[in-house]
Amino acid sequence: MSILLQVILPVFIVIGFGYLAVWQKWFSDSGVEALMKFTQTFAIPCLLFRAVSTLDLGQTFHFALLGSFYFGAILGFCLGLFGARFLFKRTWEDSVAIGFCCLFSNSVLLGLPITERAYGTAALTANFAIIAVHAPIAYGIGITVMELVRGRGLTGGQLLQKVLRSMFKNSLVIALTFGFTVNLSGIILPEILTDGIDLLARGALPAALFGLGGVLVRYRPEGDLRVIFYICAVSLLVHPALVWVTGSYFELSPTDFRSAILTAAMAPGINAYIFANMYGSARRVAASAVLISTALTIFTASFWIYALG
Repeated sequence: MSILLQVILPVFIVIGFGYLAVWQKWFSDSGVEALMKFTQTFAIPCLLFRAVSTLDLGQTFHFALLGSFYFGAILGFCLGLFGARFLFKRTWEDSVAIGFCCLFSNSVLLGLPITERAYGTAALTANFAIIAVHAPIAYGIGITVMELVRGRGLTGGQLLQKVLRSMFKNSLVIALTFGFTVNLSGIILPEILTDGIDLLARGALPAALFGLGGVLVRYRPEGDLRVIFYICAVSLLVHPALVWVTGSYFELSPTDFRSAILTAAMAPGINAYIFANMYGSARRVAASAVLISTALTIFTASFWIYALG
């Protein structure tokens, strides 16, 4: 147990410092907004760009890894969507937003640092492969289904255009696109440029964790608690359990297996709230789910690390 605490608690101590600083007014809301804007618009995109631009794509991107993870993620989306609609009688729009909460695990702000502390930097290769397609897949599913249920009468071409426009406004998607371009083209970037990008990337995770804590202050556990805990159960328990089954079936390597399960076991990310806010659907539920599931991740991530041995 002491080893698990050494892995998990430092991540949440940084989050806790951010929460405490904003709660006690030592750090302003505007400061948190600026910090999160810096990390999400610049530092984390630099981290992902460098990771993807230097990956061995042939070795990293394989069906067994991505299929195992996204089978669980997409099934989680379906459980959230139809569970919210038929078990909790939410509108279809709310149900899509709730499904998105079950789909979008916090693979960057929680998944990367927890995996790194548990298994070392070398274990992050599989994480980066999952993250590289996480935003395109998740936003592609969420936006497409939301536009369909809203019934705006869009043609197939108009719907595709709207989905792509929304996705490519996302700085993470832009950074990943540039990373793939550099990787596949074989472009050699000047060392002075890569050193500068690396300097930005090094501050990404600790700054983002601190900022995440500050952002969570504004989220109050309001709304339907049954729905919120349903989201927590699907995100923190069902998704990683499904990845365990599919990963075992595909005989993933131990490194890929651990990374896929830990990434699947993370709480819904801030993007879950951003998506709900973007469409004005289930905002209180999404905000509360982010807050409560992030706190519960301390215990559930410890359980999965223990189970993985």
